[in-house]
Amino acid sequence: MAGLSVVLLAAFSALLALAAPSLAGDPDMLQDLCVADYKSLEGPLRLNGFPCKRPENVTATDFYSDVMSLPGNIGNPVGSATVAANVEKVPGLNTLGVSMSRVDYAPWGVNPPHTHPRATEMLFVLEGSLDVGFVTTAGKHFTRTVYKGGVFVFPRGLVHFQKNNSGVPAIAISVFNSQLPGTQSLAEAMPVASLPEPTDVLVRALQIDSGATVHVV
Repeated sequence: MAGLSVVLLAAFSALLALAAPSLAGDPDMLQDLCVADYKSLEGPLRLNGFPCKRPENVTATDFYSDVMSLPGNIGNPVGSATVAANVEKVPGLNTLGVSMSRVDYAPWGVNPPHTHPRATEMLFVLEGSLDVGFVTTAGKHFTRTVYKGGVFVFPRGLVHFQKNNSGVPAIAISVFNSQLPGTQSLAEAMPVASLPEPTDVLVRALQIDSGATVHVV
């Protein structure tokens, strides 16, 4: 009897080990589609994502958008603009785990350091060439120039950037493995504006000379 108990315990442990990886991931879809029903969010209901429209209310328009057909306004201090085609613009993306965006760059324009907390990004250079890079949590930098037709991958959640390295405009298309990847700007994430001595905080955090001039925007 004791031997049988040991065998059963070992079998149960093996089943738990096999089940653990599947429990850690997103479940498979249980329907063909789940078009986002934005109107339902006007009420008290809150979900991790969007609830589904009733199937009889779904149309082909729910799966279409021309939001990326026009360039963004690059007349800003950083010289870049991003236009996203995510679940907020294309309700048919709900539960599908994908989205994309168009990034336009002015000559020498920069897409400043930022992260996408919920997605890995694959960037395709459509026009021009870009200097790109990301940094790991161990502080290792990966940078290179990507020319027209090339792609570059930014792992999920890591700080990364792009810079137009020429005097002509550039365009890139990014694809994400999330319907709503989110974007957190490194500059906006630094809470220095609300601190009593933000300049001192920046000097210590960025390890710059204390005599240097630091501008807090």
